[in-house]
Amino acid sequence: MYKYTDFDRQFVRARAAQFRDQLERNLRGELGDDEFRPLRLQNGWYIQRHAPMLRVAVPYGELNSRQLRQLARIAREYDRDYGHFTTRQNCQYNWIPLHQSADVMELLAEVDMHGIQTSGNCIRNITTDALAGIAPDEQVDPRPYAEVLRQWSTLHPEFAFLPRKFKIAITGAAEDRAAILWHDIGLQLLKNEAGEVGFKVFVGGGMGRTPVIAAEIAAFVPWQQILVYIEAIVRVYNRYGRRDNLYKARIKILVKAEGQKFFDAVNKEFRKILEQDAEGAAHLIPLRELERVAASFALPAGVRPAPSGFQPARHGDQQQAFSRWLERNVHAHKVSGYRAVTLSLKRVGQAPGDATSAQMEAAATMADRYSLGELRVTHDQNLLLPWVREADLYAVWQAAKGAGFASPNIGLLTDMIACPGGDFCALANARSIPIAEAITERFQDLDELWDIGDIDLHMSGCINSCGHHHSGHIGILGVDKDGSEWYQITLGGSDGSALSGKAVAGKVIGPSFAADEVPDVIEAIIDTYRAQRTEGERFIDTVRRLGLAPFKTAADAVRSATAVREAATA
Repeated sequence: MYKYTDFDRQFVRARAAQFRDQLERNLRGELGDDEFRPLRLQNGWYIQRHAPMLRVAVPYGELNSRQLRQLARIAREYDRDYGHFTTRQNCQYNWIPLHQSADVMELLAEVDMHGIQTSGNCIRNITTDALAGIAPDEQVDPRPYAEVLRQWSTLHPEFAFLPRKFKIAITGAAEDRAAILWHDIGLQLLKNEAGEVGFKVFVGGGMGRTPVIAAEIAAFVPWQQILVYIEAIVRVYNRYGRRDNLYKARIKILVKAEGQKFFDAVNKEFRKILEQDAEGAAHLIPLRELERVAASFALPAGVRPAPSGFQPARHGDQQQAFSRWLERNVHAHKVSGYRAVTLSLKRVGQAPGDATSAQMEAAATMADRYSLGELRVTHDQNLLLPWVREADLYAVWQAAKGAGFASPNIGLLTDMIACPGGDFCALANARSIPIAEAITERFQDLDELWDIGDIDLHMSGCINSCGHHHSGHIGILGVDKDGSEWYQITLGGSDGSALSGKAVAGKVIGPSFAADEVPDVIEAIIDTYRAQRTEGERFIDTVRRLGLAPFKTAADAVRSATAVREAATA
């Protein structure tokens, strides 16, 4: 993990002190709410449906146990005893009173954390593969570059008020586990024929009202020049992006409208920065600075490669459960004798991505005992232990069971992505949490889940797509009709992973469904797949082979509330 310097630490603590002053002036009536709003947003504080919401930055998803314990303390003492881990690898709280917000910022600063640029029209958290630095298929560790990007983009004076929020994802692996083509900028680390490290750069991806897959703008940008190239992209966007229409303000709209003209403008700006800007070349990343940052991401001192070839011991009547957990929640590692372990945050009784303070404490203890004090927040809203010795796997499973983390469902139907939806978000048209709970309860039979196999179910409470419904094999989108909650179903989406194939948005299978119909619709879709799949065929492949028609027919056949309403208005 990156280790804060004295400068980093002083910077974050000064920011917390500045926020306290701003808050106190607002509470005394000396700083108006309209003036205070951009200041609190720049520090991650929203006003949501019922209460303030804080988004805590977890850069590229890396946490240490001390930080997680502090998050647990904040949940316990200031919120309603839980936090929510998001698809952008951050942590959110939904119930912290605004008058206590400065206290929370100071607690975060104590452990080198903050909420800076987790909101507002700026460059947000840089995300990456949760297996970064440990994946066997990785060519280049993206974390040092993500950290350099984080430092460069934090409070960048030119990009503090962009037309809209801006998201960057980076991966260095052969498989894209960071969904880079769904981002404003997607970065693929690679090596050229000479062995030099550089980036393939994609631009203009995004979800929302107009889902767009990013386009390749540069095949190879040397790593030294990547900040300059990104600066050129964001500068052109800042200059020409629309500010007159909130729904057309994202860079994807500009790229789609201008096409090659946008690419030409970026490459012209790139050359101009390097050749004409005063000290433009100063934006090149010096080797010594990359090496300084990369030193934080070397193999931890406690890692000792050992002979691999893990063979689980027999554990009597627990063997099947342990074996299932090994297959689903335990992942290959680049260091011999080690595995990565996912702690599932998807189970009955809690919203996807939620963890209580006790569960955070338990995960921190597991990290200390079994993962050298380190954890990751995954894009799929789970936690991951990156440094587990194979010899400790049974003990980790036992500890995970005790904390409610051991559901062997990673990659299965109940390992769904879901935003908080209308229960919390002021923008949401419909609730996500009750739908997620109903589907989870419907598919509790592990034998059935395993027979269904790999499937991505993603759910958003509104068109802003925080639940990434466009990229789900099954997508669920909450919509509003005359003040009622309805849900649109899409099929065939992909995030760009090896399982899903090239990134593509799912397609709608018909009119929306009422809330109480959704679990039946999902079951009908799954039953159709099971009835018509070929041997060994996964859900996404069956959908692509058959097309939408049989799934639409099955979904329409279980309409009840909507069928009655349609008949009444016919």
